[in-house]
Amino acid sequence: MHPYVRYLLGRLATYAGVVFFAILINFIIPRMIPGDPIKMILGKLLLQGTKVGGEELVEAYKRMFGLEGDIWTQFVCYLRELLRGNLGYSIANFPATVMELIHMALPWTIGLLSVTVVLAWIIGSILGALAGWKGAESKVWGYVAPFALVFSIIPYYMFAVILVFLLAYLIPIFPMSGAYSIGMIPSLSWSFIVDVIRHSILPALSILITSLGWWFLSMRSLIIMIKGEDYILMAEAKGLKEKTILWSYAFRNAMLPQTTGLTLALGNIVGGALLTEIVFAYPGMGWLLYNAITSLDYPVIQGVVLIIILAVCTATFIIDMIYPFIDPRIRYGAE
Repeated sequence: MHPYVRYLLGRLATYAGVVFFAILINFIIPRMIPGDPIKMILGKLLLQGTKVGGEELVEAYKRMFGLEGDIWTQFVCYLRELLRGNLGYSIANFPATVMELIHMALPWTIGLLSVTVVLAWIIGSILGALAGWKGAESKVWGYVAPFALVFSIIPYYMFAVILVFLLAYLIPIFPMSGAYSIGMIPSLSWSFIVDVIRHSILPALSILITSLGWWFLSMRSLIIMIKGEDYILMAEAKGLKEKTILWSYAFRNAMLPQTTGLTLALGNIVGGALLTEIVFAYPGMGWLLYNAITSLDYPVIQGVVLIIILAVCTATFIIDMIYPFIDPRIRYGAE
C-alpha cells in the first residue's frame, strides 16, 4: 500500500474515533447538569397562565426532545437522528429547530472572529518577525515585547469588560451591547451595515488585541531560534541582503508552525468567543451556547458543541493532510 494511502486511512480512522467519542461525551455531560428541562418548560407555561396537562404532555415532550427511556436508549436515538442530519428541536425556543438557531448565530460569530483572527495573525506575525530579527539591537522592539506579553496573558473577556467601561460607559463612543441597534431591521442597506460595524468594534478589539500579543511573541521566539540555523548563516556568508534573509528564509520557515496555529484558530471560530459574546450580548454561537446551558436546552447544547467538534477535528485533519506539502522536510511514511 502506498505510504500516502496508509497515512490517509490512519488519519481517517483517528478522525472518526475522536468525533465519535466527542459526540458521546457531548451527549452525556449536558445530562449531568442539575435540573429537569421538562419541568422548566411546564413551569414557564404555568407562569404564563397556560393550562398544563398531565403525564401525557410530559411523555409527549420527552418523545419530541429525545428524552424518552434510559440514557443509552436516548443516545442510540440521538445517533440515528444525527445520521439523518436532524439535530432536533430547541427546548427553550420551541418550535424552533436547533439548525435554525445555529443558522442565525453562526454568521455573527464567523463575521466577528474570522476578521479578528486573521488580522491578529498577519499583524502579529509581521511585527514578531521584525522584533525577533532585530533582537537586542533595537530598543523600540525591546519595549514592545513586554506590552505584548501583558496583552497576551490578559483574558480576552476581562479586556472586554475594560473596553466596555472605558469606551461605552465612561466615554460613550461605541454601543455597549448587541449586534445592531434596537428597532433596526436587518438588511443590506448602508445604515444597517454601519450600525453592525459600530456594534462589533469593541468585541473585535477585545479579541484582536489579546490575540495579537500571542502571535507576536510566538513569531518572535521562532525567528530568534531560526537566526542560528546553518542556512541563515550560509545566506549571510553569501552576502544576501538582510531583508531577503529575513523574509525569504527566516520568515518563510517560521510561518509553518504559525500556519498550523492559524488553521486551528480558524477551526475554533465556530465555537465563538463565549465570554466576550456574553459581555457584549453578541448573538453568536457563544451567546447561543450560554443561553442553552442556563435553560437546560440539551438539543441546542449538543448541536452547538457538535459543530465546534467537527470544525476543530476537520481543521486538524486538514493540517495533517497538507503539512507535508508546505514543509518539504516531512514525508508520509518516512523513517
